[in-house]
Amino acid sequence: MRARGLRQRSIKRGDTEPGHGRDMLDLMALANASRGTERATYIRTLLQRTHTTTVLLRVCHDMRFISHKVWGDSMVLLDSIGKQGGGWLKSSRSTAPAA
Repeated sequence: MRARGLRQRSIKRGDTEPGHGRDMLDLMALANASRGTERATYIRTLLQRTHTTTVLLRVCHDMRFISHKVWGDSMVLLDSIGKQGGGWLKSSRSTAPAA
């Protein structure tokens, strides 16, 4: 009975997880459409969301709410997003504004 209660709670918590994915997609689009410090702000927020999602997925994996395969695939995608975001942030810092 207790395990079932935990599972039901995870499903309710899981309902907000697709929101994290949509938020990250929105932040990527906003970063692509902006320049300068505004772009860097969107990228930093994206990287924070990526880290938060990584931690949430790790907890779900540790509690056995998601399979090893789902967790592994998710980590590969989040790592890729993090690397891309880090590159964007580095590029936005080194690019001088046009005069």
